[in-house]
Amino acid sequence: MMSISIFDRLQIRSLDIPNRVWVSPMCQYSAKNGVVGEWHRVHLGAFATGGAGLIFVEATAVVPEGRISVGCPGIWNDEQAEAFRPIVDFAHSMGATIGIQLAHAGRKGSTMPPWNDHLIAHSNEGGWESVSASPIAFHGMPTPRELSVTEIAELTQNFVGAAQRAIKVGFDVIELHAAHGYLFHQFISPLSNKRADEYGGDFNGRTRFLREVAQQVRQGIPEGVPLFVRISATDWVEGGWNIEDSISLAREFKNLGVDLIDVSSGGLIHGVKVPVGPGYQVPFSEAIKKETGILTSAVGLITDAHQAEEIVASGKADAVMLAREMLRNPRWPMAAAEKLGIRITWPVQYERARTLAR
Repeated sequence: MMSISIFDRLQIRSLDIPNRVWVSPMCQYSAKNGVVGEWHRVHLGAFATGGAGLIFVEATAVVPEGRISVGCPGIWNDEQAEAFRPIVDFAHSMGATIGIQLAHAGRKGSTMPPWNDHLIAHSNEGGWESVSASPIAFHGMPTPRELSVTEIAELTQNFVGAAQRAIKVGFDVIELHAAHGYLFHQFISPLSNKRADEYGGDFNGRTRFLREVAQQVRQGIPEGVPLFVRISATDWVEGGWNIEDSISLAREFKNLGVDLIDVSSGGLIHGVKVPVGPGYQVPFSEAIKKETGILTSAVGLITDAHQAEEIVASGKADAVMLAREMLRNPRWPMAAAEKLGIRITWPVQYERARTLAR
């Protein structure tokens, strides 16, 4: 049996993804009133010219209060959705596929861009009251208001509406952001969810909101469109969400029609000790894939072509997500293919820069 390469195609539902080197969602804090503009067109367009098979738009809020910062994009209205259309069209013209990560920041919202001189956005700067599963603050941030059951139901429909707007402007993949300490993560972890109603308590209660959204979004988008979920596989702290929980949740997702788990970690609790190193989150992807059979992508300090190739070839993940390495070199896939001796399609404008002989 031949091993799979990062430059092999991957078919998910009706989507044919040209390779398995994907661009991870990365916050840019550069939208205005949730509307993306020139920065995003150039930023995301660079990846489209660089050979990535699937490009993800950063965490995009489904309601104004769902943004991480005042500069984060949204897709709660048609103007915001239409602003993505030229980006999507350009990615497609380059032979790439493109997805959007739908998000709600919860208690980690209402911030200023990270290069600002203060963290929390005041009301006169466009700030808002944050919400969460329970009134438990994240380190150094205001105490959030607990969401009501009615508000949870409304948010579920906000996610569905956002997904449908995204499909209308041509996005190929929908991803739900349930990692890094944002709202869904705040619900599923026992460290941040102390509710006594049907959305708290045991595993089923804490994961109910996320499962309901996944189910409703799956039903609300075309059958051929892949649905991904990004999770933090562990909180890296005793008594928190862990890999066993993640495996159980992945089984639930598989039954709900989720196609791939995008496996990250951490972000819920400040100051925890994380054993950061090359590919440090890959074992979580491998465990989820092995135990459930669902497709996974691996992310986290994947920087070298041979490292990425080994992850996919050995079956630890079905694809690799690159983040900061793509910021350093948006054409990493082209360079990686040359390094591995694999000839891939380049933009005709760049053909003369090839180093690999025909």
